Amino acid sequence: MPEKPDPAAGPNVRALDAHSLRGLAHPLRIRLLGALRLGGPATASQLAAKLGESSGATSYHLRQLAAHGFVEDAPGHGKGRERWWQASHDGTMFDEALIFSEDPATRDAADTFLAEILRIHTQELNTYLAEAHNWPKKWRSSSDLSDFTLKLTAEQAHELIHKMHDLLNSYRDVEPSDEAETVRFHTHAFPRRVDE
Repeated sequence: MPEKPDPAAGPNVRALDAHSLRGLAHPLRIRLLGALRLGGPATASQLAAKLGESSGATSYHLRQLAAHGFVEDAPGHGKGRERWWQASHDGTMFDEALIFSEDPATRDAADTFLAEILRIHTQELNTYLAEAHNWPKKWRSSSDLSDFTLKLTAEQAHELIHKMHDLLNSYRDVEPSDEAETVRFHTHAFPRRVDE
């Protein structure tokens, strides 16, 4: 039996290279991986129902994700021929250098990946705003849609991003109470010219 990961060590994150990015850069594969990371182990049929896809499509794309090491069999789940899948990592790290690859297929995969992440973030925010009235007031006042404009160098922006990531990851060690909910944090940091 594999050892349980040490939460103090931080999340188990998969760094994307050109090959793995091309294996992941499909909208349904990104959604499947996200569903397994958020919801835990599931079958292709369960994921198909959740994502509004055919089980044939989810089965195919899960096998492709497995071939690239993003998902794996979930031991201890299912009966008989039922195949359960789980995410192999807690998260994915995108290397911005992939955007500038000399290989057009890698650049296209990077564009597809980033566009789908943006679409997912937008969808999650829209869903929350549409359903926010159903959450208790304490959760409404604990949500945030803020933006900040700072004058920074590229090095300062890089440092700030990593400080925010470290802070967020430090909350992984907090023992959840019965009142805990899954909370999504999106961060977006990008330069912008004043005249835009």
